[in-house]
Amino acid sequence: MDPRLDQASEALIESYLNGSMKIHHLDRQPLPSHEAIIRMIDAMHELVFPGYAGAQGLAGASLRRHVQARIMWLYETLTEQISRAINHGQKIGAHCEVTEREAADCAAEFLAQLPRIREILATDVQAAYDGDPAATCLDEIIFSYPGVYAVMVYRLAHELYKLRVPLIPRIMTEHAHHRTGIDIHPGTRIGSRFFIDHGTGVVIGGTAIIGNNVKLYQGVTLGAFSFDKDANGQLIRNTKRHPTIEDDVVIYAGATILGGDTVIGRGSVIGGNVWLTHSVPPGTRVLQEAPKLRIITPKGTTEEEIESAAKK
Repeated sequence: MDPRLDQASEALIESYLNGSMKIHHLDRQPLPSHEAIIRMIDAMHELVFPGYAGAQGLAGASLRRHVQARIMWLYETLTEQISRAINHGQKIGAHCEVTEREAADCAAEFLAQLPRIREILATDVQAAYDGDPAATCLDEIIFSYPGVYAVMVYRLAHELYKLRVPLIPRIMTEHAHHRTGIDIHPGTRIGSRFFIDHGTGVVIGGTAIIGNNVKLYQGVTLGAFSFDKDANGQLIRNTKRHPTIEDDVVIYAGATILGGDTVIGRGSVIGGNVWLTHSVPPGTRVLQEAPKLRIITPKGTTEEEIESAAKK
């Protein structure tokens, strides 16, 4: 072996063993599996939007058998993954409301919520159709809109988050983030008829609260101020850091709304590229003043040519 390779191997092993960097997991207790969790998302996608993902053409007895088989596979797989997540959470001192013995009950409780989750997702799909004149049908929205996929994964992850399952909800929403460019923390509370149009670059923090019939465009951030620290210099956690968006609000592309005390009143419209750090009452329109453009034209361009181009 090249001496440099041998030195690299030894240095890596030493860094694992000396404990100075806590970025390894070498004990025998397995962590949740990203691969298994993504397969679970795919299976749940098939159950909440049947015929659009996974098996097609099912009806009658074959449909019943397929759904029951999917539910049983999810129950067994989710029980194992929840157990892994809880064991790891307890190891690092995280507060977990469920124990390993209760992992199966937790999985069953989650799966029992799938019909209700499907009902609220139906309102999200309808909101997308009602809010996008470019949409030709509900099929197109379910098949191809990244916002619908991201919101579906969020709503599934949020149920596990409410059951105090560690790790798995965040793995789920980060998978959706990777796939769609939309970052929704699983702790966010979001009402029905939620639509993210286009979606790339949307960020929604974990303590944000969003009401019913809210529409966001690409690049919107519902974020926090710089974080407060305690007397020991540690971040203060478990506080309301992200804004509240009431019912019937529209937030246009590139807007940034910050702060846990910030409330956007019902029926308000927040314009594109607005930077907002305080509350506004219901029915408010917050608009950015038009930017002043400076146009530099090629030498020799006449005023008539500039006016003609502006009219096109």
